[in-house]
This record gives sequence, structure tokens and C-alpha cells, in this order.
Amino acid sequence: MGESINKGEPEINIFDNLAQITEVAQDAFMQMANETVKKNGQFNVAVSGGKTPVDFYKKISQVKNCLVWHKTHIFLVDDRFVSFNNENSNYKLVKENLCDHVCVGPQLFHFIPVNEDSPQKAADVYEESMKEFFKLKDGGLPRFDLIMLGLGEDGHTASIFSGDPAMKEEKRLVVSVSNKMVDEHDRVTITLPVINNAKCVIMLANGTRKAEALKKVLEDKDPLLPATHVKPTDGELIYLIDREAASLLTNGKE
Repeated sequence: MGESINKGEPEINIFDNLAQITEVAQDAFMQMANETVKKNGQFNVAVSGGKTPVDFYKKISQVKNCLVWHKTHIFLVDDRFVSFNNENSNYKLVKENLCDHVCVGPQLFHFIPVNEDSPQKAADVYEESMKEFFKLKDGGLPRFDLIMLGLGEDGHTASIFSGDPAMKEEKRLVVSVSNKMVDEHDRVTITLPVINNAKCVIMLANGTRKAEALKKVLEDKDPLLPATHVKPTDGELIYLIDREAASLLTNGKE
């Protein structure tokens, strides 16, 4: 990968720009997908919305390997409780930048059902569908092969924000979130226990606006920031960041 610091947990890789991050993320995704499909017959991944992953989705959508895509199940990490065609919809973002361009049929794209009556109902239905897909027993957690996350300027990840009850959720797989200080739209998100049960979590961050949050998460280990609590219990945590985002890290300066 790029320049790696703080080897161990998490693995932090620093690149010159977003283009390099995107290229490495594509290589990591496709290698993991190929190996997992060969070994287990399918690849289960959860992906996020936001600005940073868009180039990544466009990049991996150029890989026309139907043997892999036909075995790849794509879940959404989170979404806003808006219509499917709303410009703020993660469903719309992932569909238009990825799923529409590869061999991913409707049965392989597991989206959050924002057409339900309420965010809570959407969370309930999505959680039940996840339990059914992973054949979970009571109290069980899904084991995603990969979860792709982004880091907010305020240190949030998925749709888990500082001070929100979702930060302390231990039993639910999916919850609804309402934080009008952050977003006018209610949201639905997978929880930290689900994230931390993944085999691999890749966190993408770029730009100077993410630098302060990265320092607080990676060096200060600020417990008030949700991203600080992303710690896979039996898996890898890999940060792919650029030099601007790493500019406040002790070992991230040129």
C-alpha cells in the first residue's frame, strides 16, 4: 500500500491524494472479493454513502468480472430516511455509481427499506432481513467479509454520532437515528457491534477537513467520537487516508 504508520491495530496507510486511495481501495476490494468467492462461494460487503467513496464506486464498477459480482452481496451501512430517488439517498448513490454498471442483480443489492412507514420500522425490517440472510440465532451478529466506512469531520461514522444512543447500542443490529443538529433527515444505520464483528473494516478519509477528527480518533483516542469505537474484535481495521487528512498525525507529516 502507501506509507504505513502505527503498524498493528489499526493499519494506517497514507497516500498522496484521493486518486491513489481509490486505486488501492479498488485493488483491496477486488482481491478480497475474488479470494472470498473462491473460498466461501460468496462475498458479503456493506458499503457507505458520502463524497469520499463515490470515486471508489466508479472505479470498481469498471471491473466487469461477472463471476465475482454474481456472488457479491452488497448491503448498505446506512441511509437517510428519504425516497429512493432523493439526491441525499445512499441507495441512489450506490446504485447509480456501482450497481447499475456491474453484474449485480436486485437480489444481490440489500438496501434499507426507506419506503416503510417510519425510520424505526425500516430499521426493524432491515435487521430482520439481515438476520434471515446470515441465518442468525438470537443474539447473533452478522459476519461481513468487508465493511467500507467513511469518517465525518465530527468523528462520526456510518450514521452513528457523538452523544446519540446508537453509540451505546449493544443488542440491535440496526437502529434509527434522529439528530436534527446534524441532519434534517432521520437515518437508519447498522450498529457498532455489527461493524466490529466484520472480518475487515476499511476506513476512507481525505482532505484537511478530516485531519482534526483523524487525530482525535487515532492518536487521542477520544471516547466521545464514534469512529474511535470502531475496533474489530476478530478482524482487520485499515485506514486509507491522504496526506492532507494525515497532516495533524504525529507520524503523518512529510
